[in-house]
Amino acid sequence: MLVSFFTCLRFLLFKRTAVKLCLIVSLLPTVVLGAVGQEARQSASQTPIMLAVIEALSGPFANTGEAVLRNLRFAVERVNARGGVRTTAGLRRLELKSYDNKGQVEEALIVFKAAVDEGAQIILQGNSSAVAAALIEAVNKHNERRADAQLLFFNYSAVDPALTNEKCSFWHFRFDAHADMRMQALTEVLREDRSIQRVYLFNQDYSFGQSVARAAREQLMAKRKDLEIVGDELHPLGRVKDFSPYVAKIVASGADAVITGNWGNDLALLVKAARQGGFTGKFYTFYGNALGTPAAIGEAGVDKVLAVAEWHYNASEPLMSQVYEEFRKRYPAPRDDYLNARMISMIEMLVIALEKAPKLQAASIATVLEGLSYQSAYGWVTMRAQDHQLLSGLYVSKMSRQGGGVQYDVEGSGYGFMTERKLAAQAVTLPTSCRMQRP
Repeated sequence: MLVSFFTCLRFLLFKRTAVKLCLIVSLLPTVVLGAVGQEARQSASQTPIMLAVIEALSGPFANTGEAVLRNLRFAVERVNARGGVRTTAGLRRLELKSYDNKGQVEEALIVFKAAVDEGAQIILQGNSSAVAAALIEAVNKHNERRADAQLLFFNYSAVDPALTNEKCSFWHFRFDAHADMRMQALTEVLREDRSIQRVYLFNQDYSFGQSVARAAREQLMAKRKDLEIVGDELHPLGRVKDFSPYVAKIVASGADAVITGNWGNDLALLVKAARQGGFTGKFYTFYGNALGTPAAIGEAGVDKVLAVAEWHYNASEPLMSQVYEEFRKRYPAPRDDYLNARMISMIEMLVIALEKAPKLQAASIATVLEGLSYQSAYGWVTMRAQDHQLLSGLYVSKMSRQGGGVQYDVEGSGYGFMTERKLAAQAVTLPTSCRMQRP
């Protein structure tokens, strides 16, 4: 029970020591409240900023989800190792939590709710454009209902062009070149490869695979009118264990090359079946440079498997090579050898936005990110404000034996990739139909 200072003065005539005692007692609330306030401020500055990655960590694409986790952990650890993020509210660390969506849209929405309940501020996802589309809608609805706890969605590899065109959202940022941009790079190489006269389009049967096939048709018609498309096939996503019947059709078609956006086991199993089935043509791929593909095709893939990405291990980018060496020290096992440069730049751009934002609120962070240009370890990148699509240069690389200009192999396979062509950001930047609705 606190005694007021004025009450204590009544005892002044009787006991001088009462004044001293009462001064201490009456000032106690101020001291306590001040200490509580300071503790609260310290607590707020020590509360980590939670990033929730929602990926397939079980099922046929578990290896892709695990690879993503390694990349994101590495990127977050680099930030925390230098003290964290210097926000207006104080120094904050990043915390990464993972949620298994089992490769299913429905499961992704369930774990999205769990992530929100556990305090997620940034949602991270990329493996599956179907999942990404569902998460964009979920984030939009959440932010409409919860203006006091809005979220951002960072997408590092879901590349259906619709996600930054007709389905664009103020709350969604894509840090990877979308399918049309990647196809723009591949077809620039195909334009000059006159050894290719007959092409087979082979893709996964969902929004992304369909967009790859569409982009290939449109761009080949514009750049190689002499080229014949001898097949255009879609297969069930993540369900095919034996691709040999498909390979038999490809061989029978007389195709010189296969264009595919397949990823994960759907690509590794395809190229393995192609090697066993006698296909001797080329593979123009989005993701043929990792996750088991080089080892699966082996010597048959030398000079015949091409891939497109923002960077590759032998790209002669000194700063990124240093980052890659750090990554290999952190994850020395050959099976873990899969580094995405864009995931590093994504986390670094988030840090810049967190440090520049006047408030640690989704809208403030998003506003800083819009139009942000950043000197990444592999070159300048820009987040286009109009649609929240990252613009960067792209490499088309070709599978080669390790040695000579191929210093680094992939996953201990003895095969690496060397640059076939480097395209500047302007060469692969495409217009957008996005009509952004801003809060």
